[in-house]
Amino acid sequence: MITAGCDVGSLTSKAVIMRDNRIVAQEVIRSRTKPAESAVAVMNMALQKAQMTLTDIVFCVGTGYGRDKIPFISEAVSEISCHARGARWLLPTVKTVIDIGGQDCKAMRIDKDGKILKFITNDKCASGTGRFLEVMARIINVSLDDLGGLSARATAPIALANACTVWAQADVIQHLNDGISAEDIGAGINNAMASRMAVLANNIGLERDLCMTGGVAKNAGVVSALEKLLGMSIKRIKKVDPQLVGAVGAALIAGDKVERRTAS
Repeated sequence: MITAGCDVGSLTSKAVIMRDNRIVAQEVIRSRTKPAESAVAVMNMALQKAQMTLTDIVFCVGTGYGRDKIPFISEAVSEISCHARGARWLLPTVKTVIDIGGQDCKAMRIDKDGKILKFITNDKCASGTGRFLEVMARIINVSLDDLGGLSARATAPIALANACTVWAQADVIQHLNDGISAEDIGAGINNAMASRMAVLANNIGLERDLCMTGGVAKNAGVVSALEKLLGMSIKRIKKVDPQLVGAVGAALIAGDKVERRTAS
């Protein structure tokens, strides 16, 4: 049985193709202006890698903020459900998942099957999202990939008092003008993100084991700071890029739906 998941986010779009719940192709691209174009582009790349065509896929689940615009999916499912399902499949002991996307962040508690027990989301402000880190990295002239590593080289991390991205930008620019190093500013940015994530995690009743999904899971500075704030280690997802967890979960849910349909 061949299934697929397509996760169209505000910053990146992802596709995963599975054969009998085994990943055979995966792809991540920068999202384009139109969600439909992003979905088609990333799925075509995954299909090419798998040496398949769209007609080979029995069921495809779409997720992410652009899920309702994906033209080829069989069904759309919320990213919360998809990240929970994918995280539990990749790390079977996980009970708490923190997902930081480009335009929102979510914390969820899940059961042994990856079903949601409780969740909370923050989509009112960019300050707790991947967009916040992207903006800040641009201001201090480092790549988003390099931002996380600055924390390890910092000697006196700054404290960002403002939660708002707009005002935080002004603070960071002021620190640069004052001659503060990129390392200390970067560490302060990562710490600020971790502080916002810790509030969400604690509000859902944190349970071990904990993992992070989404692109920010690759930011070592944020992960390390969050571990200190929560007083527990964060399990690393190593089988796939953490950005792909939602697409993995979507492909798994596609398989679940086919099985239920066949059984009935």
